[in-house]
Amino acid sequence: MRAIGTVGLCCLLLGACAETAVDGPETYVVRPEDTLYSIAWRHDLDFRDLARWNNISADYHIYVGEVLVLGPQPGSKGAPRGAQDTPQVGKPRPLPAPPARTVPGTIKAAARWVWPTDPVGAPRPVPGGGILVPGRLGQDVRAASAGRVVYTGSGLRGYGNLIIIKHADSLLSAYAHNREMLVRDGQEVATGQVIAHMGEGTHQSAILYFEIRQNGRPIDPLPFFSK
Repeated sequence: MRAIGTVGLCCLLLGACAETAVDGPETYVVRPEDTLYSIAWRHDLDFRDLARWNNISADYHIYVGEVLVLGPQPGSKGAPRGAQDTPQVGKPRPLPAPPARTVPGTIKAAARWVWPTDPVGAPRPVPGGGILVPGRLGQDVRAASAGRVVYTGSGLRGYGNLIIIKHADSLLSAYAHNREMLVRDGQEVATGQVIAHMGEGTHQSAILYFEIRQNGRPIDPLPFFSK
């Protein structure tokens, strides 16, 4: 009976461990083309949250093969940015300083925005995302506002050759389906600077997919452009 009781106790403990593993956040293994920004973009996350959950320092540097959690650790209760996090044992990297939040109206007033390319026909909104801007194959794609290039590559499925530009701590823009990309990671770009040439979208037509995300979520880009 004692042996049976011991086995039963072990089963209960193993079950508890398994349940904890299932309830934990999803993980992602960093691949060669990845940046923190592209991983956050792929999973509809704010890159600052992703950095905070993984105790990544303010330079946002990640390593190939590193395993990142894609959500708050169990017990953190999803504390909002700026709150005091519970210290984690065994994490070698310091937490980055919490950045200030930004309001969309403030961003628009503080920066100049231009159309990322010359539309040939009316832009088409994409449900839950950005806009499709029809054009001609090879025409210029421009930075919609000044910022720093934080991703160039083709590692995000469905975007083709993609460029992501950071404009503020809470604001990113993306330019997808490029034929050629003319900028590199880390490069500072000016408003209206040519960053790529238009390629073909999923239906083999010349098109640019353009998106703006604030705090990791897509927002309507049209109010950013003057008529």
